[in-house]
Amino acid sequence: MKSLDGNLERLFRRTAQRTSRRGALAKIGGLLAGAASVPLLPVSRAAQAAPDHAAHASDFSKTAQTEDPTACNYWRYCSTDGYLCSCCGGTASSCPPGTTPSLTSWIGSCINPSDGKTYLISYQDCCGQDACGRCACLGQEGEMPTYRPQLNNNIIWCFGSSSMVYHCSSALLVGLAE
Repeated sequence: MKSLDGNLERLFRRTAQRTSRRGALAKIGGLLAGAASVPLLPVSRAAQAAPDHAAHASDFSKTAQTEDPTACNYWRYCSTDGYLCSCCGGTASSCPPGTTPSLTSWIGSCINPSDGKTYLISYQDCCGQDACGRCACLGQEGEMPTYRPQLNNNIIWCFGSSSMVYHCSSALLVGLAE
């Protein structure tokens, strides 16, 4: 153990004699700046743009259906989180009476099993009444951490509404995702 300590001490002393503090700080700063720029490098997105959706189908899209909007596996609910408005007096795309739709929303893209196409869905929380408590669903397809809030479904999206009290979530069809 003494030889290891002695070797390390000699190495550190030699390094300290040959370098300045400013030079060492400059090298460390360069390494940190280089490491911070790694996320800016180009990434191949060919797998995400593949036209063969069956090969890349998620667990949700394999079991999705188009008939019952009160079931958690209804195709529009691939990224929803919360109580379904279709079970709480509203529809899949509208809030129940007495609630107001949030002014903000999160987005997802879901595959419609009847035509195999991917659609952009805007998920809106309906606010103003206590939580519905029926048909709790947790779709996590495409969900991102909170630092990407437009793709995060764990946030109560009642910002800007007259009340921040969450009631249920609706899934508005925006259009084809191209």
